[in-house]
Amino acid sequence: MGTLVGHVAPGFGFMLIGLWHLFNHIKLHAINPNNYTSPPWFPTSSSKYLELFLIMFGCTASISMELFIGPDRHQPFDPDGTIPSNHLHNFEHSSISMTFFVYAAFAIVLDKLNIQAQHSITQLIGAIAFGQQLLLFHLHSADHMGPEGQYHMLLQLLVLISLLSTLLGIGTPQSFLVSFVRSISIFFQGIWLMTMGFMLWIPGFIPKGCFMNLEEGHKVVRCHDDMSLHRANSLVTIQFSWFFIVVTVFAVSLYIVLVKFYKNKIEYFPTKNEEEEEEEEDESSEDLESPKKNIVGNSMRFIHVGKPYSSLDIER
Repeated sequence: MGTLVGHVAPGFGFMLIGLWHLFNHIKLHAINPNNYTSPPWFPTSSSKYLELFLIMFGCTASISMELFIGPDRHQPFDPDGTIPSNHLHNFEHSSISMTFFVYAAFAIVLDKLNIQAQHSITQLIGAIAFGQQLLLFHLHSADHMGPEGQYHMLLQLLVLISLLSTLLGIGTPQSFLVSFVRSISIFFQGIWLMTMGFMLWIPGFIPKGCFMNLEEGHKVVRCHDDMSLHRANSLVTIQFSWFFIVVTVFAVSLYIVLVKFYKNKIEYFPTKNEEEEEEEEDESSEDLESPKKNIVGNSMRFIHVGKPYSSLDIER
């Protein structure tokens, strides 16, 4: 992070995972609303652990960029082995990526071991990852003054929602609403991170009265006076509120479309109990009809077997 690519790349990853979860949770609930249970991750047709592998790959790339590729000496330490001040944020960002890597790795291990509480433990590790993300963003080594601070404060709000919804999902795995909110918050995190990258590191998008300043090896947005700073922060808040509306409309519209689509796909298959009830009804109807058939049959046999008396027999 701290650059355009450093925000857009992880933001795209969050957006992709959030959209993947949003789609699958809606699909799962539409197909089986009465027996819905929220899984912490979703397999794919091509590879069961593709989602988790992508998370691990993205985290590995992020750690490499922060600690080895990004620094001028391709390592984040001073010659005496200490961490320089201008690389503190690199360690903070890489620590977030390490925690999500641990989440994905343990999700695979727990699934392979087939432990009974694997979903709850996986959700707990996911909550720890979001908690780590919230902690390091809140206590960031960078001052995050100006518009960048406003962007990060609103990002922390989204991370907090992801954290709380993940914790709630441990105790209420049957709640579709909890999973729905968590998926939206992860998706919104990705959108907001990418927006930060474009708005803070493309000169044409910097608010009026502000400028880019090189500080401790990376560029930050500063404003000339308090009025410009207040205007820039207000623009960030308005931008967040607009994204809030757009994301809400998108999520609810996707829910409506997918529910209608998958409900039309579901075919009716009678359950075992329904089949047994139908068989019992057929048997009972046959039992009711059988006495009538016996009475008619017996009467017919009586008529045919009985020999009619002739006039000669009467005279005798």
